[in-house]
Order: sequence, then structure tokens, then C-alpha cells
Amino acid sequence: MNGVSYVELWRALLPEGCLTLGALLVLAIDLAAPASRPAAARRGAATALALMALAASAWATVRAGTDGAAFGGVFALDRLTLVTRLGVIGLALLTVALAGNLSRLANAAEYLALILFATAGFTLMAASNQLLLAFLALELASLSLYVLAGFDKTRPESAEAGLKYFLFGGVSAAFMLFGFSLLYGLTGSIAFPEIARQLAAQPPSALLVVALVMVLVAFGFKAAAAPFHLWAPDVYEGAPVGSAALIASASKLAGVAFFARLLWAGIGAPVAATWLPVLAILAAASLVLGNVAALAQSNVRRLLAYSAISHAGALLLGVMVAGRSPGSVVYYAVTYGLATVGAFGVIAALEAAGPSQRIEDLAGLHRRSPFLAGCLAIYILSLAGIPPLAGFLGKFAVFADALRAGGLTGPTGWLAFLAIAMGAVGLYYYLLILKQAFVAAPKNGAAKIFIPPAARLALGVAAVAIIVFGVAPGLILGAF
Repeated sequence: MNGVSYVELWRALLPEGCLTLGALLVLAIDLAAPASRPAAARRGAATALALMALAASAWATVRAGTDGAAFGGVFALDRLTLVTRLGVIGLALLTVALAGNLSRLANAAEYLALILFATAGFTLMAASNQLLLAFLALELASLSLYVLAGFDKTRPESAEAGLKYFLFGGVSAAFMLFGFSLLYGLTGSIAFPEIARQLAAQPPSALLVVALVMVLVAFGFKAAAAPFHLWAPDVYEGAPVGSAALIASASKLAGVAFFARLLWAGIGAPVAATWLPVLAILAAASLVLGNVAALAQSNVRRLLAYSAISHAGALLLGVMVAGRSPGSVVYYAVTYGLATVGAFGVIAALEAAGPSQRIEDLAGLHRRSPFLAGCLAIYILSLAGIPPLAGFLGKFAVFADALRAGGLTGPTGWLAFLAIAMGAVGLYYYLLILKQAFVAAPKNGAAKIFIPPAARLALGVAAVAIIVFGVAPGLILGAF
């Protein structure tokens, strides 16, 4: 490429380079370790290397800066990229620390390497400013997540989760690629700014509608939005705890940031009237189905899955109003991810001590581990949107932006009202979890719960971050 600096390319891709190099080192060192070395020592070394790679990637993200387009406009180094990259790296750090009992996994180093590869896909999605790079980044993340979902060979449910996630994801990738090909055919370009310019200069066509529907189908799958949510309950229930946490948190944040950029900077505001009604339907369906279906769940993981579907509806609402500023939806996705990773971290600690799938298994948690119970309360109350926790501020920011777009009678006002009403429904099933943890008596023979130091630190960091971001939302919103 004439006139393009490859030093600039290296600077833009340094976060992904750190993650890729870290993943390869994790695999190489584990492979080179002598067979006589204890398995626990090998897992510890792999975990330490993975955490170091994630920390190096965060440093590289800050060094990359927010100078705008890089490498001929292929990458977008702006505030959205910076905050999203740091967010997914932070959530991946917590996921590695809270991954649970890796001893049950036959190849812990491979598991951690896949987490790093998935995170590299997430960070690349955040910086993508053209269709081809975006698709490659999305598939790098998705292929890693498919394997992570089915990684636990000791549980048939994990194999089922991996297969369902792969089948749904493969179909959604086909829809996205078909939609991208139509956009390229309509505009003759794969760069987001040029696509927006070309679409603004021509009247909407039936082919454009088809292309947008294809892309939004893929978005619905990535966000676990109704009616493309059918994979979520089984994957959340069957996947290893760390895999489910990564899918529920970092994957959502990266997907929301990427599609917000695609729909507003790539498709363009003049064409928004074409795709906004479709997003509104997906958001409304997700809000209603997610909250109503969660009421019938007795499995904690499936309840979190249907809760994720309801939150996907609010995130879609945030994407709809992200044209002015994506700050509110990114803040929502980051704080939702923190609470979700924390909740799965509590499940991981419970799984190491005994049964933890059913809500009744949380009975008497405040006696078995006051620390776990306190952290769980912060996570659940944040998901429910109780002030002054970050979950409340996330919902408030998104709903306020929706109402600014035209009040209750505006194109997004009625969705904000529906989301608030469904939030009252969600509060009921969230309180059912806390009732078991704080009111119900522990089951006979329920033992105290041991929490590894790294997991204890990560749980505390997630809980404190939710409180800090709730009290000082400007730490994230101020970046926009």
C-alpha cells in the first residue's frame, strides 16, 4: 500500500499482537514443560502468562491512543475503540481469574489460549472500520467461543452447548456475510465512511432493506436478542463457567460497540429510518420474552441467560440512540458485563463446593460465605438496576438518551417506557436469588466455601468497580 506506514499498522494492532503472542507462549511453554511437572504448577504458569498478556494488551491499548483513522482508514482509533478495548480486556482478566476449577479441564493451557484469541477478536472488532476486517475479527472471536463453550469433556451438557452455539453462529455468520456482500454491491466499497456516503447519495432500495435485515439477524444472534436467542439458555447452562462468563460479558460489549459503529458510521444516519423499526421490534421482543421467561426458571444459569436476553433489549435501545454518542450504551454494556462476570464467578466458587445449578443451591449462602453473599448481592442488585450501583446509572443513561430523542411519543420513547415496566418484572426474579442467599436456611451438610485468593481478589474488584462506576459514572461516560 503506497503512502501507508506499517509502523502505524503495528501501533494499531499492538493490543492484538500482545494477546496473540501471549496465547502462543501459553501453548508453547505448556507443551515444553516436562511431564514430571505437577499439573497444578502448569496451570498456574499458564494462568500467570495469560494475565500478563492481558495486562500488556491494556497497556498497548492506551499507547495506541485516539488519533482517529489508522492505516488508510482500516482501523478506527477513537474513544469508542479505546473504552471498548479496555472494557473487554478488563472483563477477560476477571474471567481468567474467576474461571473456576481448571483442573477438571484436560487442557487448561489451551483453554486459556482460546480466551486470549477470543479477546483479540473482540478488541479487533472494536477497532474495525471496514466490512472485511470486521468479519474476520468477528469470526476469530466466534470460532474461539464455539470451542470454549464445548471445552468441558466431562459434561455432556458442554458438548451440547458447543454444538448449538456453533450451528446458530455459523448460520448467523452466513447471514452477515451475505448482508455485507449486498452492501458492497450497492456502494462499491467496504470502508464504513464511504459506504455511508454512497448510501446517503441514493434513495433507499429493496436490496438495501434485504442487506440490513441480513446484518441485523447476525446482530440479533450476537446480542442474544429475541427471536435469535434460542442458543443462549443451553449455552449458559452447559458451557464451562469461564466460557459462559466471557460470552455473556466481553462478547456483548464488543458486539454492541461494533454494530453501533457499523449502523451509525457505516450505514449512516440518513438510512436510519430503514433499520430503526427492525431494531425496535427486536428490542421489544427481547425485553418482554427475556423477563417473562426468566420468571419460570429454577436453574441459576438459565435465569441469567433469560436475564441476558432482557438486557439485550435495553442494549438494542442504546444502539438505536447511539448516533449522538455511544457513551450510554457502552457504559451499560461495561457495567452489565462486570455484574455478569461476577455472578458467574460466584457460581464457579459454588461449583467447587457442591451443587450450584438450581436457585435452591444458594440457600444459606450468607452463612457459608458472607463474602460471596455480599458480592452476589452487589451483582444482582446492579443487574436489577438498584441505585446507586452502576446498573442503575447504565439504564438511566440509556433511557434518558431514548427520551431525549422525542419524549414518550418519539421513536424510542415507548421502548424506554416498556423497558422500565419490564424492569419491575425483572426485580422479582432477581430478589428470588437474594432471598435464597440471605433468608433461606442452608441445607443440611452444606459446608463452608473455600475461595482461591485470585478469585477472591477478582470478585472484590468486580464488586468495587460496580460501586465506583455507579457513584462516578463520568469515569466511563466522561470519555465520550
